[in-house]
Amino acid sequence: MYYVGIDIGGTTVKGIIADEKGNIVCENYVDTVKGGEGLTANVVNLVDILLKQSGLNKTDIVGIGMGSPGLINSEEGKIVFAGNLQIHDYPLADKVKEKTGIPVKITNDANAAALGEAKFGAAKEYSDSIFITLGTGVGGGVIINGKLYEGYKSAGTELGHMVIQKDGEQCSCGRKGCFEAYGSATALIRKTKEVMKEHTDSLMWSKYSLENVCGKTPFDFCDSDKYAKEIVDWYVSYLACGLANFSNIFRPQVFLIGGGVSNAGDKLIKPLTEEFEKEIFGGNDYCPVLIKKASLGNRAGAFGAIALFLD
Repeated sequence: MYYVGIDIGGTTVKGIIADEKGNIVCENYVDTVKGGEGLTANVVNLVDILLKQSGLNKTDIVGIGMGSPGLINSEEGKIVFAGNLQIHDYPLADKVKEKTGIPVKITNDANAAALGEAKFGAAKEYSDSIFITLGTGVGGGVIINGKLYEGYKSAGTELGHMVIQKDGEQCSCGRKGCFEAYGSATALIRKTKEVMKEHTDSLMWSKYSLENVCGKTPFDFCDSDKYAKEIVDWYVSYLACGLANFSNIFRPQVFLIGGGVSNAGDKLIKPLTEEFEKEIFGGNDYCPVLIKKASLGNRAGAFGAIALFLD
C-alpha cells in the first residue's frame, strides 16, 4: 500500500510517495500557485509527477494527505483561511479528490509535522509529544495517546500565540507578548541585531553584519563572546517559559524542536533543558519530560500528511 504526502508551503508544494512504514518511493516539488483553483491544479499536477516518477498507478494509492498553512477544518477538508495562499473557505480536499479519484485528507501544516515526527520521526517511541517549530514564526502540534489533537473545528493548538509577556513585543497576530514574539527565529534575529548595534566590540561582527544575521549567529559565538551568550540566555529563558506552560497543561513525554534554530543542536537543547527543568511544575523527576531535536527536517509535513491515513 502506498500513500501520497503533500506539504503545501508559500513558495513550494513538496510531495512524497511512501508506504505505511515510511519508506520513500519518490519525492518531488512544484512552485506554489496561489488561490484555490490554482492550488488544486498545483497539487494534482504534483501527484501526476510523483506517479510517473514512481511507476505507480492511481489504484496503487490508498490516499493523498495534505498539510497546509492557515486555519484548516480537517473534518470538512477545507482551508478556512490562509492569507499567504490567498484562500478563504475553499474545499481543497474535495477538489483534489474530484480531480484524482483518490481519497484526500488535510490538516494544518504544523499539525502534520507533529504527526509525522510522532509516526515516523523522533517521537515514534512516545505516545504523547509536542512538536515546536522555531522559524519565521512559532508553530506546533500536539499528540495525545498517539492521536493528533486539533481542538474544536480543528482550530486549536496555535502554540505560538500564547501570551508569555503581558503587553510585550508586538506579534503578527495582533496581540502583544506572544510566545512567537520571543521564541521565533525572527525574534532571535531582532534581539541579536539590537545587541550588535549596542556592542560594536562583539565578536559576532567578525563573521556577521546586520544584513546577514541569522538564527545561528549568537550560537556560533556563545562560547567565546559574552554578548552572544547573553542573547542565547535571553532566548532560552523565553523558550523554557513557553515549554513549561505547555508541559503544565499537557505533560507530554517529549518536546521536539524543529525549524532553523534547532540546527544549533546541543547549544540550544542543553541550556533549554536546564532552564525548563527549573520552570516545570512539580519538577522533572516523577514524570520526566524530554526535549529533543526533531529528526525529519523539511519532510516532516509530508510524512505527517501520509500519517493522516494511518491514525
